[in-house]
Amino acid sequence: MLTHLSIRDVVLIEKLDLALHQGLTVLTGETGAGKSILLDSLGLTLGERASAGLIRSGATQASVAATFDLPLDHPVFALLTEQSLSFDPQQDLLTLRRVVLPDGRSRAYVCDQPINITLLRNIASQLVEIQGQHEQMGLADEACHLDLLDTFGVPTTLRKKVAKAHTEWADARKALDTAQHALTEATREEEWLRATVNDLETLAPIDGEEDELAALRISLQHDERRQEAVAAALAELTPRDRRSATPATALRSASRALQRLSPLSENEQEGTTTTAHAQQAQAALEALDRAEEALAEAETSLSRLAADTMADPRLLEETEERLFALRAEARKHNISVAELPAFLNTLRHKLETLDNSTAELTRLQQALKDAQTRFEHMGAELSEARKKAAQLLEKAVHRELKPVKLERARFSVVLTSLDPARWSRTGMEHVAFRIAANPGQPAGALAKVASGGELSRLMLALKVVLAERSAVGTLVFDEVDSGVGGATASAIGDRLHKVAESGQVLVVTHSPQVAARGDHHLRIAKRITDNRTETTAEPLSHTQRREEIARMLAGDVVTDAARAAADSLLEPVS
Repeated sequence: MLTHLSIRDVVLIEKLDLALHQGLTVLTGETGAGKSILLDSLGLTLGERASAGLIRSGATQASVAATFDLPLDHPVFALLTEQSLSFDPQQDLLTLRRVVLPDGRSRAYVCDQPINITLLRNIASQLVEIQGQHEQMGLADEACHLDLLDTFGVPTTLRKKVAKAHTEWADARKALDTAQHALTEATREEEWLRATVNDLETLAPIDGEEDELAALRISLQHDERRQEAVAAALAELTPRDRRSATPATALRSASRALQRLSPLSENEQEGTTTTAHAQQAQAALEALDRAEEALAEAETSLSRLAADTMADPRLLEETEERLFALRAEARKHNISVAELPAFLNTLRHKLETLDNSTAELTRLQQALKDAQTRFEHMGAELSEARKKAAQLLEKAVHRELKPVKLERARFSVVLTSLDPARWSRTGMEHVAFRIAANPGQPAGALAKVASGGELSRLMLALKVVLAERSAVGTLVFDEVDSGVGGATASAIGDRLHKVAESGQVLVVTHSPQVAARGDHHLRIAKRITDNRTETTAEPLSHTQRREEIARMLAGDVVTDAARAAADSLLEPVS
């Protein structure tokens, strides 16, 4: 229900905070006091059109916030979740806020999160219904008539089965359309498909193969370069022709030549010079020996390295051919090498679709036919349930028309079968409420045939019938008692009170009989402060209610008789 309404700078209202309650709340006041401003303010939070004219003179903007306390299973929460709006129904109250700017534009918020006006209206439509003299939200809109009928007398389980059957039918149609489209495309490119699949299957790309081949290629290239370096080193130790001596041979020859110095040194007389020459020769011989050993060790190491580095030119060539072939095929199809295996599988699937097209299309066509049959069966069952519900609703509404002075009116529920192309999740028919306000008058759309007061009273009759079955918790009636009085006004008050037993009803009224049936009473008045006119809304105590109802009965001069009449109206109804 609506728990609070906060209004800032709207027309004659500078600041107004209203606490609202369950049950029937009546709003009274003299003509022109500002009751319509209150309704206009509420309408703003529900998505009605905004204008700069709503901003109070001297203010920079107008704003209205409406706060709702809702049960945890209220359908509006599913809508908030669908729109990715954060809200915890266990901890938070739902607040709708609207701000009107000087240029006439407005901003909307739900729980301080910005939303567009369309979403605001969708949310509000599940929270409040307004029926007024000049504008109706809900009943006059034929789009809501099907839901109203279903809410009255069609099992929810049946509606869900029809919705599910329609979804399955739509899915089957989509699957068939997709298969037919795929077949058309596959047939158009069949020759290319078969050639490409053949080429790819011959190539047989493997997941991750490019990286493995690239790594192997680098390794083989390194082996080749290493082998070339070793071979070049060994070549330097090998004579280029037979007449050339190897370094090892040269070292041995030099060593033998120095060894021939030893006999000469023994025949020479000993002396300082001779001894020095002998020492130098010996050192040279030892150096030559070491060089010969180092050279031999180098030759051995190089030979071993050459043996360990067995580069395979053929393997490198095969690796590069494979790698380049994969990359060329990928370039041909404008994809990466890594995508080739998946690409091949896709083309294979297209060919399989082509090859199995007849059997698959037959299966999908049968599935579509079966799904349509199920929907038609469930839809026909729903149509029968709606016909029965329509008859019961017409009878129930007619019983309520007489007390609200519409006994001459004839209310009907018209079900029109739709063309199969317009069948939907909601079934196979269009539902519209029709009314003939007077005998001999043809039935027509509610908004065109019924006056504002008649439509409000018809809405009241419907709400009495639907009181406990609607998810909308707050109903607003603007002068539903227009043009009636006495017993009829009293009956309207009784029915408003009855509706309010299972929800919240706000009613703007000039009827003392209706006002007396309220559980709560707000008096709307104007006051002048510092040469500024301001609209106020004051909750009334029992004594104040008595005076207000007496004023409504007597006019400007409240008499004791009017007070006595007010006391009579305020007595509890047995």
